[in-house]
Amino acid sequence: MITFNHVTKTFGEGERALKAVDDVSLTVEKGDIFGVIGFSGAGKSTLLRLVNLLERPTEGEIMVNERNISSLSQVELRRLRRRIGMIFQQFNLFNARTVFGNVAYPLKLAKVPKQEIETKVTELLQFVGLSDKANHYPEQLSGGQKQRVGIARALATSPDVLICDEATSALDPETTGEILNLLKKVNEEYHITILLITHEMHVIKSICNRVAVMDNGRVIEEGSVFNVFSNPQTKTAKNFISSVLNDRLSIKLLNKLRTDHQGRLFRLIFKGDTTNKPILSQVAKKYNIDFNIAYGSINELQVHLLGNLIVELIGADSEINHVIAELEQTIEVREVLDHES
Repeated sequence: MITFNHVTKTFGEGERALKAVDDVSLTVEKGDIFGVIGFSGAGKSTLLRLVNLLERPTEGEIMVNERNISSLSQVELRRLRRRIGMIFQQFNLFNARTVFGNVAYPLKLAKVPKQEIETKVTELLQFVGLSDKANHYPEQLSGGQKQRVGIARALATSPDVLICDEATSALDPETTGEILNLLKKVNEEYHITILLITHEMHVIKSICNRVAVMDNGRVIEEGSVFNVFSNPQTKTAKNFISSVLNDRLSIKLLNKLRTDHQGRLFRLIFKGDTTNKPILSQVAKKYNIDFNIAYGSINELQVHLLGNLIVELIGADSEINHVIAELEQTIEVREVLDHES
C-alpha cells in the first residue's frame, strides 16, 4: 500500500542543512492502522507530508499502490490526493460553512453532482453521529464534534488511506477515546488504511496494529504493537511504553524494597496464555522458595495479553538460580538492578 524506500528529507543547505527524515524504510500494508510515534522534532509530521507530496523527498522513493509518487504528473498527483484523506490536530474547518458545507466541500471541488453530494454527506454525518448538527457552524460544536466533522470530510472522497496528524492531541481523554473508536470503525467498515502520527503512546496501544518509533529523523524501532511493547529495544521506546504500561518502579519504591527486603528482585514478563497459568507459584514450591509480589499489571494489546510482575525471591541463591532457570523456559525474566527498574 505505502512503502518508504530509504527516504530522506533535508531542509536547507550546507551547515544549516537539517535532515528531518533520515534514511527511513517502512511498509504500511493495506488495512493497517499504522502508528508513528516520537517526541516533537522527531520527523513524524514531515514523514506524513511526504505521502501525498506536500513535501518531496530529497532522496529515496515513496511507493503508493506500487507507483513511485515522485514520478506522477500533476493530473495524476491530484487524483492520488483525492484517494488520501487527512485529519488535523486543529480540525481545519471552514468557520463560515455549516457542518454539511464542510463535509460537502471536497465533493464540490471534484464537481460531484448535487444530488450525489446530498446523499453522500447525509450518509457520512450519520456514520460519525452528527446527523442533527448538519446546519450548525463549527463555533457551535465541541472539540470532539469538530473532529468528527473532520473525519467525515476526509471520508467524503472515498479515500484508500486516511492520514491523521495528532488527531486527538487537542481533546480530553474521554473524547479521545470516542474519536479513536470512530477511527477503528472507519478502518473496519470502510476498509481504509490509517497512517497516524502521535506523541501519545496510549493512542498507539488503543488502536494500532503496527508501530514505528522515530527519533532525530530515523526509525529506531518498528514492528507489531505487541512485539514492540513486550520487548522494546531502545531507551526512547522503553520510555514511551512505560508511560502507558506504568511498569517501572520509582527510585523511591525501589529503595524502600531494598531497605525492607533482603531477597533478590526480578521482573517477570508473561505473554499470551502464560498470563493465565500459576507458573511462579508452581516453580517456587518445587524449589522451596518464598516470593513477594512488589508490583503487577496485565495489559491487553491487540487481543494479546502482556503481564508484568516485579517479585522478590527469598531463599538460597542456588535455589533461586534454579527457579530462574526454569522460569526462563516459559517466560522472560530480568533481574531488577538499582539503575534499571
